[in-house]
Amino acid sequence: MQRLFSSFPGGLPGLGLLLLRFAVGGVLLLEGYLSWTTLQQDAWAVATGVLIVVTGLALLAGALTPLACIAAQAVSIGVALSILPLPIFGTPEGRPATLLIFIIAVAILLLGPGAFSLDARLFGRREVVIPR
Repeated sequence: MQRLFSSFPGGLPGLGLLLLRFAVGGVLLLEGYLSWTTLQQDAWAVATGVLIVVTGLALLAGALTPLACIAAQAVSIGVALSILPLPIFGTPEGRPATLLIFIIAVAILLLGPGAFSLDARLFGRREVVIPR
């Protein structure tokens, strides 16, 4: 995971990445919850809802961020092509939000999760001590 990102920025840049992850993850959690409660409960809707909720939780925690971003992009493309019928994103008013989620997920994928994430804790830079 370390090889995917040049660094895990802290400070204000890390806080900015945390806010981006919270924005996308929160919207995906809401969308997944609404797909469970408002759509017909067929296997496709449940599987889609589970994927969206897991993706949202992963982005909120910053765990396996590249995979979560790719899943968020796949959901956005699926909604844009009307493959996935989702309550909010599927409406005409939700189409711009779908594009925004896609663009933010691409930005997070390219920039990395930041210092305030599980990825940084698990795969972040380490101090190597060479014994004499």
